[in-house]
Amino acid sequence: ILNCIALYNLTEKELLSILLSCYQYSNTNLTCSSERAKSAIFSFLPILSWLPSYPVKEYLFGDIVSGLSTGVMQLPQGLAYAMLAAVPPVYGLYSSFYPVLLYTLFGTSRHISMGTFAVISLMIGGVAVREAPDSMFPLNGTNVTGLVDFEARDARRVQVAVALTTLVGLIQLFLGVLRFGFVAIYLAEPLVRGFTTAAAIHVFVSQLKYLFGVKTKRFSGPLSSLIAVFKDITSTNVTTLIVGLVCIVFLYSVKDVNERFKKKLPIPIPGEIIVVIVSTGVSYGMALFENYQVDIVGSIPVGLLPPVIPDFTLFPNLVADAVAIAVVGFSMGISLAKIFALKYGYSVDGNQEMIALGLCNFASSFFQTFVITSSMSRSLVQESTGGKTQIAGLLGSLLVLLVIVAIGFMFEPLPQTVLAAIIMVNLLGMFKQVRDIPALWRTSKIELAVWLVAFVASVLLGLDFGLLVAVGFAILTVIYRTQR
Repeated sequence: ILNCIALYNLTEKELLSILLSCYQYSNTNLTCSSERAKSAIFSFLPILSWLPSYPVKEYLFGDIVSGLSTGVMQLPQGLAYAMLAAVPPVYGLYSSFYPVLLYTLFGTSRHISMGTFAVISLMIGGVAVREAPDSMFPLNGTNVTGLVDFEARDARRVQVAVALTTLVGLIQLFLGVLRFGFVAIYLAEPLVRGFTTAAAIHVFVSQLKYLFGVKTKRFSGPLSSLIAVFKDITSTNVTTLIVGLVCIVFLYSVKDVNERFKKKLPIPIPGEIIVVIVSTGVSYGMALFENYQVDIVGSIPVGLLPPVIPDFTLFPNLVADAVAIAVVGFSMGISLAKIFALKYGYSVDGNQEMIALGLCNFASSFFQTFVITSSMSRSLVQESTGGKTQIAGLLGSLLVLLVIVAIGFMFEPLPQTVLAAIIMVNLLGMFKQVRDIPALWRTSKIELAVWLVAFVASVLLGLDFGLLVAVGFAILTVIYRTQR
């Protein structure tokens, strides 16, 4: 107190006044009034702040159209991205239902579409294959070496993916409660775009074996996967390749039409669901699996699974992967949420988004889902088709539920090469991010260096170590700029 008086030339009366003000402020903030309790509840459950005043006449029709459009897109992507996560396709449908339902309650963004996402699915698949490789599941009772018990292997990989999702959810919840939403600032836009461009290469190469119908192991790096595919290129299933290429051409054409005529089309043409329905019908009618050995999706159980407690013994091996996936998933979600919030003049809370994402992953993992985040392609469809609130996402998830409980078995003859085609065409937007390079060259050489380091490190070292190197380099550039 004496130092304060001496330093700031304060009188004792002025100092007492300051101390009293501080006491009154702290006392006000520590008092739990009904208003503060109400504010805390509304902050934790944002749906309570906008649903009672929901303008039905102005918003409902747009949300219905948007929800149906997004749900139709969610179905094939859920099936396809489950392949990336190295789990049976039906788990992609579960991951497209439960988390979306929860985000409607806890999320602060009105426009982003939650669900499966290629980059996150690939990271999960890498962990699942590492923890449950084919070599752990030899088929007993046969004299042939190299045969794999696929049922036991897939069951174990599902356990790994579910445990990883639980851990990711816990980490995101922990960071959100501790107000660590600011960590997104360390994942600057050039870093995220360089990283996702590299991830697109990983995803694209991983789908080549399904496109060619080649039986190869799953590798962690794109170069190893590419070499493995070309070594067995002579065993290509021609029928599988033709079906896949036809789907790619059709999907690319539909995307081009949707882009060119988006102002004239009331809703985008749902190319993906058209491809899924038609190819399923052709596969069933021509018996592609029996007559031409085309790999298909296979068994899709009807109905929802009962809740199951994750295998906590797997946690020690998954901590490092969970941290990387938690941060990447959050950075994808918050970056998209901020773009739409800026465009439509509302605000999103980074800490609440972290909590919402954590709750989506943690609670849903008990129903055997894998990690989700927002999807750029679906979010753009949800916004462009007139979606105003997360009612659109809710309606989309109910459409997925209808497929799970009633008609999921109809997609069992769907060729896997069709899902590979859907994934490959959806990567087009990420590959276009290469155009950032000349733009960054003109505006900021340091940000260009961050983009290139994130891209090269993620391609060569894998997505987990690549992200670590990219973040480390980004922090060094901050120090460099500060020193200058």
